[in-house]
Amino acid sequence: MDGPESQYADEVDNDRKVEMSEVIVDISGERPKRELVPERTISESYLIRRPMKKDVGKWGTLWLAYETLGVIYGDVGTSPLYTFAAIDIENPGEVDFLGYLSIIYWSVTLISLVKYILIVIRADDHGEGGTFALYSLLCQHVNMGQNAGKQFQQFPSDSNLTHFGKRNNLSNINRNTKELLEKSAVAQRILLIFVMVGTCMVIGDGALTPAISVLSAVQGIQSENSTLTNGAVVGVSAAILLLLFLLQRFGTGKVSFLFSPIAIVWFVTNAIIGVYNIIKYYPGVFKAVNPYYIGRFFQKNGKHGWVLLGGTVFAITGSEAMFADLGHFNKSSIQIAFSFLVYPALMLTYSGQAAYLIKNTEDVKRTFYKSIPKSVYWPMFVVATLAAIVASQALITATFSIIKQSMALGCFPRVKIIQTSKNKEGRIYSPEINYIIMFLCLAVLLGFRSGASIGNAYGVAVMTVMLITTCLVTVVMLVIWNLHISLILPFFTVFFLIEGIYLSSVLNKVPDGGWVPFLISGLFLIIMFSWNYGRNKKYTYAMEKKLSPREMDEMVANVGYRVPGVSILCSDLLYGLPPIFRHYVNTAGSLHEILIFLTIRMVPVKSVLLEERYQVRQLGPKGVYRCLAQYGYMDNPNLEGDEFMNQVIENIIDYIKTSTREGQEHSMNGSGVTHNEGRTLMAENNFSANDEVQQLESALKVGAVFVVGKTTLKTSKKTGAFERFMIDNLYDLLQKNCRSALSTLHVPPARLLQVGMVYEI
Repeated sequence: MDGPESQYADEVDNDRKVEMSEVIVDISGERPKRELVPERTISESYLIRRPMKKDVGKWGTLWLAYETLGVIYGDVGTSPLYTFAAIDIENPGEVDFLGYLSIIYWSVTLISLVKYILIVIRADDHGEGGTFALYSLLCQHVNMGQNAGKQFQQFPSDSNLTHFGKRNNLSNINRNTKELLEKSAVAQRILLIFVMVGTCMVIGDGALTPAISVLSAVQGIQSENSTLTNGAVVGVSAAILLLLFLLQRFGTGKVSFLFSPIAIVWFVTNAIIGVYNIIKYYPGVFKAVNPYYIGRFFQKNGKHGWVLLGGTVFAITGSEAMFADLGHFNKSSIQIAFSFLVYPALMLTYSGQAAYLIKNTEDVKRTFYKSIPKSVYWPMFVVATLAAIVASQALITATFSIIKQSMALGCFPRVKIIQTSKNKEGRIYSPEINYIIMFLCLAVLLGFRSGASIGNAYGVAVMTVMLITTCLVTVVMLVIWNLHISLILPFFTVFFLIEGIYLSSVLNKVPDGGWVPFLISGLFLIIMFSWNYGRNKKYTYAMEKKLSPREMDEMVANVGYRVPGVSILCSDLLYGLPPIFRHYVNTAGSLHEILIFLTIRMVPVKSVLLEERYQVRQLGPKGVYRCLAQYGYMDNPNLEGDEFMNQVIENIIDYIKTSTREGQEHSMNGSGVTHNEGRTLMAENNFSANDEVQQLESALKVGAVFVVGKTTLKTSKKTGAFERFMIDNLYDLLQKNCRSALSTLHVPPARLLQVGMVYEI
């Protein structure tokens, strides 16, 4: 392609080879310039938007560890309600219970403690966890944008962002892996779909966890009152779940304040009862730590022992929440709470239950409540019911976090996100997602009406998420941590083998309810894939139809009337000018005296600091500028009020002053310029700069109008059947029913001008 567009593209490609510290992203279609640092201070009103400092001190960490008990550990902590009840053996004996306990010991130790608490939790994206945080971290070190979508594209200036991952010098095999991911479109797409599947499985887990936890706890009342019908138990469980979801609007902080004391009572009382049962029934139960008993278990039960592994999965459910909920707390608090309270309490509880069952084999189906001493049965029933409510919180909270991450990275339709804490950015709430999960949870509860049936579905979701996490962390070890292959292979081999065996076992339950997480995840996967597909198609069309700098110059020059004030034209394009500008000028026939092309870019990082957020440039015609505003997936873009406009105008004024000063110095240093000529040139430049600044300030006083394109994507007759189905049906349906970009950006309605346009692909 000949012409100025080709020249600019070639220059951009060449300039990307320049040192990172010397360039910023090319937002004008011209050659990048040296980064200009605004000479101003940040107003106090913006400081509250800075990311929370992770160094909260010793006492702050202990307080966060206390709060984690009410949010993160309810799920894994209430697993004793139904783990041993999953044993389905005729006439089980001592070997069966010791072997089952040994499997639980090693599963919790290896997966929950070693994998998640010691390894996976370190693969955070500046304090954020979950599958999309892992993917975001990979996008910071591997340029995924060429094939995975424009929202994952890297720019040279990204390395200067505070929360952008710093690159390491990679060894040969690690570097080859990175190059493979960057060059292979297939590898990038597979990785993105892999992440989407993991994310959708967590959402499915969020719908299953509350149902099985609450139902298993409430069913305990039937141990003392056999006349109580299952319908009544299901009704009480549904009422409790309804109340739980209605409480979500108050935020993680208030919920943890209510739930953490309950969790502490739960762990402590279960540990005490466990010690009591060990002493009373079978003091030698701790010999199950020896993996010899695992061998004995499989030797006796054969293939059926493999099927029974699906029950031991319950012991590690909730481990994924420790990583997914990381943004609500910090690493140290999660590690302290699990290592010093949750883990030892669980080991004592499971050991006590095994000791009781060895002497009371007939009570296996109601292990938890039968192993409780009669004198404390009713208090423990109340505590168990409350703990089940706490257990439901972990995955609900995790779902809010991963939905926001997915939405910010262009992989989920826009939903309302409410910040529930001024100090902790990770504490959020989404009404739409909350009620969707509530509906799915109640549907599962009322559809299955049995803890065992729900459990069959539960295990499939859990193990799929864990297996995907293992694969993603392995890639992180290769291309980010730069570990030697001798350290990576043991991690991948051990956990992929263990979790693969577990997954093969729970897949055996697909006909008996294991299909539910696939159905839920499949629905969300279709939503995510359709939305991402449609957005990429829209961006591709805009890039193909964008205006060249020469065309923009001609259009601005031919406009007969310039209206006083500022016009901010929102654009998705990072390079070039959007085709909707051509449509707007042809329709309106006029422009404001100050025109700013604004691009909101969601960077695959946790947060972008305010002083790093804005990059501005002046385009060819007078009074026409481009502004790039960058946000992380935990930031909340807000164009409402005067603060945003003031910041943009201040950055433009700083740019004008700095550019003028650099231009003067360059002219003074040029050959053939006398002292008097230099003074005259400086005066002329100063006058021009001051005049431009005054024009900006006066236009700002008149007011600003946001011009937002409302584009509709349509297919042509030449489009294939698959593409027509994706665009005209799925994407169109999602676009009509999700929240508009105006609501997520908080564009003030009084300053809004929408311009409709159809993109025919």
